[in-house]
Amino acid sequence: MQKLLEVLKTNFNRYSMVIALVIMLILFQFLTGGILLRPLNITNLILQNSYILILAIGMVLVIIAGHIDLSVGSIAAFVGAIAGILIVNMHMPTYLTVLICLLIGAIIGAWQGFWVAYVNIPAFIVTLAGMLLFRGLTMLVLKGQTIAPFPNEFRSISTGFIPDFFDGSTINITSILLGILFSIIFVILSVKARKNKIKYNFKVASAGVFYSQQLIAVLLIMGFCYLFATYEGIPYILIILLALIVFYTFITNRTIIGRHIYATGGNLKAAMLSGVKTKAVTFWVFVNMGILSALSGLVFASRLNAATPKAGNLFELDAIAASFIGGASAYGGVGTVPGAIVGGLVMGVLNNGMSILGLGIDWQQAIKGVVLLLAVAFDVFNKRRAS
Repeated sequence: MQKLLEVLKTNFNRYSMVIALVIMLILFQFLTGGILLRPLNITNLILQNSYILILAIGMVLVIIAGHIDLSVGSIAAFVGAIAGILIVNMHMPTYLTVLICLLIGAIIGAWQGFWVAYVNIPAFIVTLAGMLLFRGLTMLVLKGQTIAPFPNEFRSISTGFIPDFFDGSTINITSILLGILFSIIFVILSVKARKNKIKYNFKVASAGVFYSQQLIAVLLIMGFCYLFATYEGIPYILIILLALIVFYTFITNRTIIGRHIYATGGNLKAAMLSGVKTKAVTFWVFVNMGILSALSGLVFASRLNAATPKAGNLFELDAIAASFIGGASAYGGVGTVPGAIVGGLVMGVLNNGMSILGLGIDWQQAIKGVVLLLAVAFDVFNKRRAS
């Protein structure tokens, strides 16, 4: 019994936000009369939150490194405006526009990273200035007007679906097969990771607990793929998100640069004495944030089918909230990419569920604020208990 309680306690601490997300899904599914988990609504949930989840991936790295970025929403709006000018007004090909916009995002990130890393101006001040600067530039280049519509090729980035290559009559067979493929890859990687931990004498969950976790994960993957399959199929943006999650999880967990990001945010002086080039780490973290902000702006413009001066409003707050709710520490040095994604989904489910229930935007903002405060308080409580 004691061992069981210890296992439950360990897993609750590790997966507390995942458990909270599942409870929230069940609660809103009940309160909305089954609307929340309908295939159409699940698809909309992914499409509506994709640009915030992209920002959350970059934001959690910035927070791990011990900084903050308040400019991401304005950068997203500015890049969306540039995309509108290039594609709609100048008839530039979509692929070339995407490359130019990502390059612009990298240049903006390098600009801000330079002031933070090499001039030692606090990131809060630099990115606050960037928020004002790029919001103003957005209104300037758009001249206060909206540019629309975008061609179908560009809109498919955030609204397109993987076609069914097997022509299923009532269900998208390709989505089911992709679900099976994702499940197999997930289990293989999980088993391999567990074997590596055992090899180096790290503590791992018992075989029973481990395979139970794998079974639950596979059921969830297949369940959501089935929901997608009964509607239009798996959205292209979901594949982009999965690729980003896998890539950045690998970077943070398995590479030297990932360890340096954690070291820089965890203890700056110790990292410097250990030979970590902390200024370069900070610089490249902001370059990366600029690129992901640009990608988020492209995705949002694609979904909205317009470049508008009001785009990106409060995106930075949603991305920051997602990172903190997902377990990132306000003190730096702690956080994960999957955690930020879970945090973003918590915020997304809250927004979606409350909208279905008919709660006004005033109540939605208030409840989201309370959730963010409780998430940070939980982090502080855990740190005090550990010390």
